[in-house]
Formats: sequence, structure tokens, C-alpha cells
Amino acid sequence: MSFKTVLVHVDDTRRSPERVRLAAQIAGACGGHLIGAALTGVSRLSYGGPPQHPIDAHLALHLDYLRERAGRTLASFGGQLGAHGVATFEARVIDDETAGGLSQHARCADLVVIGQVNLDEASPFAMADVPGYVVMHAARPVLIVPYAGLVERVGQRIVIAWDASKEAARAVSLALPLLQLADTVEVAVLGSDASVTPSAQAGEQLLRFLLRHGVRANLSAPRDGAAAGARRQHLVGEALLALAGEIAADLLVMGAYGHSRFRETVLGGVTRTVLENMTIPVLMSH
Repeated sequence: MSFKTVLVHVDDTRRSPERVRLAAQIAGACGGHLIGAALTGVSRLSYGGPPQHPIDAHLALHLDYLRERAGRTLASFGGQLGAHGVATFEARVIDDETAGGLSQHARCADLVVIGQVNLDEASPFAMADVPGYVVMHAARPVLIVPYAGLVERVGQRIVIAWDASKEAARAVSLALPLLQLADTVEVAVLGSDASVTPSAQAGEQLLRFLLRHGVRANLSAPRDGAAAGARRQHLVGEALLALAGEIAADLLVMGAYGHSRFRETVLGGVTRTVLENMTIPVLMSH
């Protein structure tokens, strides 16, 4: 198992080169094909009518402008890849809005790399919850790169958030290509009472599973205060991020939206907390 096709979102934000660099590192390490995807921002449903109904001339003119803009963001894409050993790559201009277009094209990839939303930089017409939507609809692991901080490499020191849920199990299985390349893997066990606790019984089966895949992992726990106070889901997310900071992790692997997305939006949840407060890349799967 490996990431033979990596899809990365390319746009005109200042963090786009960072996403491309990290995606290129992963594709290069896995001998994979890298796809840079720039989206026009207009849903394909807006103009995808039958042939007998041609696109309105004004819309066509606007689409030409948006395609040209997307193409400009890809102009330097290939030049960024030489230092990372990427064997093959392609650049795609996609006529679609960001979240839906990335989700659709991700289904023919092994990994999709996107950015955390920076509301200070995002277009006023952009969907604020692109990462959450892509995680829910791509049917692929999603690597989300934070909009702040410097990440030299991704996947040397990894934290796994483990609660034995189907979402967490899927995330771990899909992250195996990165886990097998890591120097250190730490497993943070989430208890059934929504607390983060160092439980050998809860994590030992996962440790054996990982070892059979050539991954040596350890059980870790956050600071005692964080663990004792983590009775609500958003505090669990904060405890996970604190643990990642304590061990200088460069990747958090976790399942996403174990509860309904509506419940997490209204009441808060681990996924939402991590998406809003992440300072390192996070690999999520639903």
C-alpha cells in the first residue's frame, strides 16, 4: 500500500506553495504521481446544461477569466517539484467550486492535500468549511495543512488519536504509508467517557496491529490536568493538540465526525476543535 496518486489543491493564497511542497515530499517518498488542482470556483451545476442550451455569453466570458486565473496559479507548479523526486505530475484546471470539485477528483487519488481555511485571506464567496466538506465527501484520507507556522516535513513524528471507532480505524489504515516512514509514532487513547487517558488495554491491540505493519508505536498521554478536565469533546481536541505540541509532532492522524456533523457543529466536537485550532498538519478520514 502506498500513495501512488496525490492530489493537492493549488490556489493564490500565500500558503499554497507550502501545500505543494509537502504534497511533493509525500509523492516523492512514495514514488507517486502528483496532481495540482486549481478550481475556477463556479459550480459545474451552474452551467452544466444540455447541449441545446448553450452557456450564456456573459457567463462564458466570466468562466474564461476564472480559468485564466486558475491557470496562473498553476504556472509555477511544475517548477516546485524537482527537488522532491516526483517522478510524474500534472496540472489541472477544474471547472467547479472548491469543496465539491476537490471531493470529486479526490476519488481517483490515494491522498488529497488541502489547506486549513484562513478567514482573513479567503474570498468572501468562498465556502468557509472546505476541509470539513472534503473530509466528509472525498472518500479518501485528507491531509490538512495549517495556515500558520512552518512545517519543514510531515510524518516524522506522528500522533494517532485512537478511540477504536470505525473512523479512527480507517484513518490509521489509510495513514500506513506515512506511519511506516515515521521516526516516532505515539498513540493517544481516547476513552469512552470522552476523556484522553493512557490505557494500555485500549491501545495494545492497535500497537500489535501497527507492529505487524512494521510500525513501532508507544502509548502517550497529555498532561494530567488536560486529561482530568477533558470531559467535553472540545477539550479532548485541545488535549490532543497539546500532546502533539509537547512531543513536537509534525502530524496528527485521526478519524473525523464520529458523531453527526450537525451535532458537532451545534455542540462542538473533537473534529471541529482540531480543524479550528490546528498548528500542525492533520490527516483525517471519515
